[in-house]
Amino acid sequence: MIKVFLLLGSNLGNRAETLNKATELIANGVGMVTAKSSLYETQSWGKTDEPDYINQVIVLQTNLPARSVLNKVLAIELAMGRTREVKWGARIIDIDILFYGDDVIDEPGLVVPHPQLHNRRFTLEPLGELAPDLQHPVLKKTILQLKSELKDDLIVKKL
Repeated sequence: MIKVFLLLGSNLGNRAETLNKATELIANGVGMVTAKSSLYETQSWGKTDEPDYINQVIVLQTNLPARSVLNKVLAIELAMGRTREVKWGARIIDIDILFYGDDVIDEPGLVVPHPQLHNRRFTLEPLGELAPDLQHPVLKKTILQLKSELKDDLIVKKL
């Protein structure tokens, strides 16, 4: 079994309910969910005039290869009504693979660890809650160290 960390986010509709539904679909189709962070309300990143997000990190165990995990979470996004019209635009659901075990993957359409996770407070706060001592396999720093070096000053508050 591979330990996978996913970041969930929503800034449209009932955001908390959306994350719960996404977690349920992931548990039913991707792997057993073993941990969930608290919910964090986050200012919109990248396109800052959008509504605030609720973000959460979940941990799952799966036997699926990374590409299959990606395909399944993309299918879940689509089934939940995700559209991709504007980069960093508002979305009902966003699911990102943060870590897939200790693997480093750089393929077209699939880069793991997530290439921006170390720059984003909305990712590191919930990730740090679950795995502060987890070491980034490329940067060779723990999540706690990455949080301490963070320059992102967007407001991220635990709900």
